[in-house]
Amino acid sequence: MTAIPIVALDFPDSERAMTLVQTLDEKCRFYKVGSELFTAVGPDVIQWLRDFGCDVFLDLKFHDIPNTVAGAIRKVAGMGVRLTTVHASGGRPMLEAAVEAAGSACGILAVTVLTSLDDHSLGEAWGRDKPIVREEVMRLAELARSAGVHGIVCSGQEAADVAAAHGDALKLLVPGIRMPGDDTGDQSRIVTPEAAAASGATYIVLGRTLTAAPNPREAMARITASLAG
Repeated sequence: MTAIPIVALDFPDSERAMTLVQTLDEKCRFYKVGSELFTAVGPDVIQWLRDFGCDVFLDLKFHDIPNTVAGAIRKVAGMGVRLTTVHASGGRPMLEAAVEAAGSACGILAVTVLTSLDDHSLGEAWGRDKPIVREEVMRLAELARSAGVHGIVCSGQEAADVAAAHGDALKLLVPGIRMPGDDTGDQSRIVTPEAAAASGATYIVLGRTLTAAPNPREAMARITASLAG
């Protein structure tokens, strides 16, 4: 089964987001709403996307005490969101609370290590002085699986190792997708769509490689064809 592409609506207003959705139309039916857009316009954009016939991935990366996260996830599930994120580093009780609150309506994805981080920046943040990204992704994936989450978020560089260790027990969502020749921007651990799919990704998130393209419909068609091929 090929990876499912999700287009990131990383815009500061609903007008630009809606324009892209209407432009892509039938070429994409799954969108990510992140902190910037959700903070700007709130739940209305989720309802608009659902009314337009699209699935929604709400990427707010909740990280708080279990009771607070559970309350937020219940609200998210009630919006009809298909996928949402929490930080795996919030711990097993928080992950389990999120899964219970979501029920069967919404898949919980545990974020392992952000794709903007490399060994140096992660070690600096966590006070360690050896290469740790892969080690931490694998450790947090094990924790997430034990808590019963739907899947995890990791880079394509770790996806194959996670897939080998956990198989279908963890669905993998891979951000940091770039086509050959694209600017890496603020991402440190990037892969192409084909490489992510080959590594076992269930979902891939398409950001600037598509949203900044001169012709998003053509760019989406190329990416879809590369995944199918």
